[in-house]
Amino acid sequence: MHLGQEEKLEHIRQGDIRALARAISLIENDIEDYSPLLAHLPPSTVKIIGVTGPPGAGKSTLVDALIGHAIARQKKVAVLCVDPSSSLYFGALLGDRIRMSEWYNHPDVYIRSLSTRGSLGGLNPRIIGITDLLKTAPFDDIIIETVGVGQNEIEIAGLADSTIVVLAPEAGDDIQSMKAGLMEIADIFVVNKSDRPDADLFVHHLRSMQSPAFRREARDVPIIKTVATERQGIDELASAIRKSLEREDHSSRRYRMLAECAYLLIQQDRMKGVSRQELAEKIEASMKAGSFNLYRFVASFT
Repeated sequence: MHLGQEEKLEHIRQGDIRALARAISLIENDIEDYSPLLAHLPPSTVKIIGVTGPPGAGKSTLVDALIGHAIARQKKVAVLCVDPSSSLYFGALLGDRIRMSEWYNHPDVYIRSLSTRGSLGGLNPRIIGITDLLKTAPFDDIIIETVGVGQNEIEIAGLADSTIVVLAPEAGDDIQSMKAGLMEIADIFVVNKSDRPDADLFVHHLRSMQSPAFRREARDVPIIKTVATERQGIDELASAIRKSLEREDHSSRRYRMLAECAYLLIQQDRMKGVSRQELAEKIEASMKAGSFNLYRFVASFT
């Protein structure tokens, strides 16, 4: 590994937030080849907590409460917020960070927003390397909050050691449609805004879905009721997270999800040098010449 990269890695290990932020920016924007650095990252015991769920369930408010719980116990926390991105410019809208503004300048909290950049799985395409880099820094907990995009949002399970699926009581009508994807990745269900009407009925329906066919490895998935705005249920949730993280996951599901991560990394490597802007310019020129055919155009790149 290049000496300069070793120095960068050492700065990150020592808790240099500026060095960490710069490295994340370079990885996210593919400005510098960080593959040698990532290939030499040491093994880490830091666990990843994934928070996902449909829009409006209160994921950001819940993460804000979990940060407060960790700080009260003198823990250092890193949070990656994967925000919706502009369909044209792929920049993060940064909405999640507004809800966590209390922690902006806290010395033991690092919050970073990333855009999905068109990814259908709810994650930034570079998040695998970014997450592994974060695990090198001196954080006790790393939380990844993903944009709520429905049942396609299952990539988080390949990164997280414990995946929390956040739902709200009014999501009851949509449970069956979510069951095939988003619902099946949960290590913990959180019913947020549980002070609303029909919350207990919603919990009952959620529990009844956990038939033997739905349970993973013949175990129940905990259901925690919270009111994140009032910090209610956060202690119980934190306890459930600790228990989930203590459990070793050697299931075939875990290996399949890691295979998905490997697939994404291989895909990214093979797509290097192909830019959307360049594609748009070539398509424009071809269409103006009257010779554009999508399938011939794609074949020219394979």
